[in-house]
Amino acid sequence: MVQERPVRVERKLSAILAADVAGYSRLMHNDEEATHAKMTALLTDAVAPAIGEHGGRIVKKHWRWVLAEFPSAVEAVRAALQFQRRITNLTNGDVQDRRIAFRVGINIGDVIVEPHDIFGDGVTLRRGLRA
Repeated sequence: MVQERPVRVERKLSAILAADVAGYSRLMHNDEEATHAKMTALLTDAVAPAIGEHGGRIVKKHWRWVLAEFPSAVEAVRAALQFQRRITNLTNGDVQDRRIAFRVGINIGDVIVEPHDIFGDGVTLRRGLRA
């Protein structure tokens, strides 16, 4: 049996920011507890505040990645630059092979909006973040 479509799905044009940690598996392999503690601090002290200050909202997060939605691509870029600078300052004294660095992708697209999530091709960043 074919399921009927809902009468109306809420959609909007959004700027989507996806950020993940380069070398996360290696970092966790080398020192899980230190990596976990540092990631928690960076998400709390750098990433989340920058997203909020630039009008974005975190839609999903995991210890290795963050997905955020913005009403403006310019503000998404500004947020990314702000938290990248802050992370660089906070990790400047760390040994290179233990330094946490985020990769960021930004896409503009039409998304399906739900209270605690977003869906659609606009959310798919073509996995350019993977290395």
